[in-house]
Amino acid sequence: MKNRISLSFFRSIWFRTVFLIICVGIIPFLVCVPISLGAYERVSIHTDATNLMAQVISYNNQIVTSGYVTGEENDILDTELKAIAESYNGRILIINSSLKIIRDSFSADIGKTVIWENIIYSMQGESLYYFDKLTNYLIVSVPLTNSEGDIVGVLVINKSMDYLDQNKDVFNSYLMIGAVVILSMTIIIAVLSQIRFSRPMKNLEKSLDAIIRESESVLPEEKSFVELESISSKFNEVIGKLHSIDESRQEFVSNVSHELKTPLTSMKVLADSLNGSEDVPIEMYKEFMLDIGEEIDRETKIINDLLSLVRMDKSGAVLNISAVNINELIEHILKRLKPIAEKSDIEVVYESFRPVVAEVDEVKFTLVVTNLVENAIKYNNEGGWVHISLNSDHQYFYIKVEDNGLGIPEDSVEHIFERFYRADKSHSREIGGTGLGLAITKSSIAMHNGEIKVHSKLGEGSTFDVRIPLNYIEKEVQ
Repeated sequence: MKNRISLSFFRSIWFRTVFLIICVGIIPFLVCVPISLGAYERVSIHTDATNLMAQVISYNNQIVTSGYVTGEENDILDTELKAIAESYNGRILIINSSLKIIRDSFSADIGKTVIWENIIYSMQGESLYYFDKLTNYLIVSVPLTNSEGDIVGVLVINKSMDYLDQNKDVFNSYLMIGAVVILSMTIIIAVLSQIRFSRPMKNLEKSLDAIIRESESVLPEEKSFVELESISSKFNEVIGKLHSIDESRQEFVSNVSHELKTPLTSMKVLADSLNGSEDVPIEMYKEFMLDIGEEIDRETKIINDLLSLVRMDKSGAVLNISAVNINELIEHILKRLKPIAEKSDIEVVYESFRPVVAEVDEVKFTLVVTNLVENAIKYNNEGGWVHISLNSDHQYFYIKVEDNGLGIPEDSVEHIFERFYRADKSHSREIGGTGLGLAITKSSIAMHNGEIKVHSKLGEGSTFDVRIPLNYIEKEVQ
């Protein structure tokens, strides 16, 4: 349990935000410190080397013209150069053109030959410097030239750079103090910021808890961050849809109960009428039994439609996809519906613009065309017409079912695909509709990854446009 709590803490936004702010505050500081120290060291060495070179150049004429570079004695220069060497805690060497040491502030290596890369280059006219990290000494070599510009020797001066380490130590002590201050300030800012930023999220969490406990139905509007406001808005949309689904479920159960109960009630009334009467004529028996049979057929149709819906609603519902000639399928359906149209003197016209073969579930797609055409015939005026057209492009095929019948009220158009919804209840009862046909149609089209749109005007007729892909692509399960 403790391990779970600790893991959830490290995975929390609070911890990650605080950690991120601390990293943003500390990492640049830690990166800049060694860079700054390195830059300070390089600049100090270069500056000291430049100053030493300038100082040597200032003594060039005095050293060359006095013959000091050739070995002549000069007490004044001895004193000055030793003083300079001591001030730098270093050493001064004067080397002639033969690479022999003529003067040594330590008086230790006079007469010895020195072969060093920097000295050789200085004999060629270059002023160079080198920092020896092992001894912590800066070594500068400067050529000595006569009045004619000829190089007659090289002056080498060493300077102790111990002060760099001392300055670095002082610098590091200040940096440590700065690091502690910055770390403390960063932690304080991170914690305060996270408390400030997490408060709206805590409020959102409390509001969701209230909805779970059913003490609230929607999330309250709260001015916070744009992202959280957007999330709250989306949550309210989801909650609204869930409420709508719950209401639809309750209405569906009520409608199912009512639709199934109505034929049973009619049959009960008819049966009670026969049982409660004596010497009932045979004609009345036949009439009542015919009515009971019609009610049984109606009950059967409702149950079959409900079973079709249930099969389509299943998340694991399977389509038996095959390549189907849509032209032939529609012609077969229209031939089957022809008697219903002729009974009401409805003219049915079918127009096909091109041959269409598509991957569909033939049984379920048959329900689509049958329901649309049958509704166009049944909800029509005597002597009316129904036009069916079929077309396609490289990706979809299109079916249009158009009629000049009763039409649909404007406020009912968006509801006609709901289960048991009837725009004209009296006419639906009269023709025996269950209110499930269009719901089945829409479900079947959705299973084929298609779309259906309706345009209708009351008293002028309706147009249903169906678009379905020619090639079925199964949706990936998330």
